[in-house]
Amino acid sequence: MNENLFASFIAPTILGLPAAVLVILFPPLLIPTSKYLINNRLITTQQWLIKLTSKQMMAMHNTKGRTWSLMLVSLIIFIATTNLLGLLPHSFTPTTQLSMNLAMAIPLWAGAVIMGFRSKIKNALAHFLPQGTPTPLIPMLVIIETISLLIQPMALAVRLTANITAGHLLMHLIGSATLAMSTINLPSTLIIFTILILLTILEIAVALIQAYVFTLLVSLYLHDNT
Repeated sequence: MNENLFASFIAPTILGLPAAVLVILFPPLLIPTSKYLINNRLITTQQWLIKLTSKQMMAMHNTKGRTWSLMLVSLIIFIATTNLLGLLPHSFTPTTQLSMNLAMAIPLWAGAVIMGFRSKIKNALAHFLPQGTPTPLIPMLVIIETISLLIQPMALAVRLTANITAGHLLMHLIGSATLAMSTINLPSTLIIFTILILLTILEIAVALIQAYVFTLLVSLYLHDNT
C-alpha cells in the first residue's frame, strides 16, 4: 500500500485552512443536555458518571483544591470524547499531537505549582530537599528534584501522545494486513479481523483510561500544592 503510515496523524485542512480548531470544538457538541425537570436515562447516566468521577478525584482535596473540580471534570470529558471520536474511520485525533497535549499539560501544571508557591511556599520548597539528606548531597538532590518538577508536564503530554499514537498505528497495521490477506487466505483474514475487533475494544478502554490518568495526575499535582 502506498498510503503513508502516519497520514492519519496529519492535521486536517479545509480549503487549505487548518481545521484542527473545528475538530477540537466538535466533541463538546455531542454531550447531551436537558432542559426538562425529569431527565431521560442517557442524561441520568451521564450525570451519574460525572458525579462519580468528580467524587473520586476530589476526595483527597481540601476546600481550595476543590475549586478546580469543574476544570478537571471538563478536562476528562474533553480528552475522553476526543480519543473516542478518533477511533472512527477517516477521523482525526487531536490528542496524538504532542503540541496540543503540551498546551493542556503546561498551563495546568504551572497553575498548580504557582498556587503551591503562593499558598505554602515552605512546603513547596521542602519538596526539593528530602529530610535527612547528607550535606554533600544537597546540591545534587536539589538539581535532581528541580529537573523532576520541570519534566512533569512533558511526562503528562508524552504519556498521552504515545499511548494514543501507538494504538492507532497498531490498528492501522492490522487493518492493512486484513485487507491484504482478504484476497489470499480467507481463514487467516477472519482470524486477523477478529484480532482487529478485540484491539478496537481495547483501544476504547485505553482512550477512557488515558483520559482518566491524565486528569488524575493533574489532580495529584494540585493536591501536592494545596
